[in-house]
Amino acid sequence: MNDPIKTDALIIGAGPVGLFAVFELGLVDIEAHLVDVLHKPGGQCAELYPEKPIYDIPAIPAITGQGLTDALMEQIKPFRPTFHFGELVETIDKIGDPLFRCVTTTGKVFEAKVVVIAAGGGSFQPRRPPIKDIEAYEETSVFYAVRKMEAFRDKTVVIIGGGDSALDWTLNLHPIAHRVMLVHRRDDFRAAPDSVNKMRALVDAGDMDLMIGQVMALTGEGGALSGAVVKNTDGASMTIACDALLPFFGLATRLGPITNWGLSLKDDLIEVDTATFETNIAGIFAIGDINTYPGKLKLILSGFHEGALMAQHAHRYVHPDKHLVFQHSTSSTSLHKKLGVA
Repeated sequence: MNDPIKTDALIIGAGPVGLFAVFELGLVDIEAHLVDVLHKPGGQCAELYPEKPIYDIPAIPAITGQGLTDALMEQIKPFRPTFHFGELVETIDKIGDPLFRCVTTTGKVFEAKVVVIAAGGGSFQPRRPPIKDIEAYEETSVFYAVRKMEAFRDKTVVIIGGGDSALDWTLNLHPIAHRVMLVHRRDDFRAAPDSVNKMRALVDAGDMDLMIGQVMALTGEGGALSGAVVKNTDGASMTIACDALLPFFGLATRLGPITNWGLSLKDDLIEVDTATFETNIAGIFAIGDINTYPGKLKLILSGFHEGALMAQHAHRYVHPDKHLVFQHSTSSTSLHKKLGVA
């Protein structure tokens, strides 16, 4: 076993909630290391919709997933967190009071006084549509996420799906793509009504295409897409010329090793005490989309609130001999000093 990396807190997950947890922990003098299976910070925000606007972050009318990630990374700079990307925590064992040994799938070992699980929905991957040989086109002409909109400029794009992601990217890519076609198996959508109305207005104006049916096959050589074979509701098939295909069939998430950590679970989510966001194991916390409690809302702002309360309780484990006095960042000179704004 490798020599352990010792830290006050190990945060599992470097999405927005995990990043903000660094800030809240830092305010109460708790250092943190973060582990994430992805190869960069930001979680699903940065991985799946880096250029898609988010509208419900308090005081910020609109910000992209990558923009939010960048802002959080700037905010936590004073606390100098250490990141470990491309790592999946496999085991957590209690070895002290408080002290946990956490081992990743690559053999990296951490010893932490508290563990904060901020893993979103767990590890995730896009659901692949049932299209024969689609793998041959993936990451060349078939994409399950839009990381840079400019990659689709002047392209003929077919988007499959009827949820928010499909409608959002239909509307966002329409201004820069040569042509956009939305394909859905029925003329009924699960997306926000305003998005559906805007899409239908574009169709009525002849500015984009909507086809009710299913993509059955793809054409093209060497991973370069030339067309999508679509079967309509009458059973007739036609080939639609296109350069890129974007299937949005949702995400398949799994808890993975989390199920083996002895945590109390409900519907594949971790149950927590809402006063502290502690799990059934003292010293292990769960914040963000990974947890559940009565009235839970899966919102980033909810995860931020949970992180703030978590940090207050975590202080008791990390600094048991220190009395914690709650302070406001606007008026506390000691917090100003920590943040480098004194």
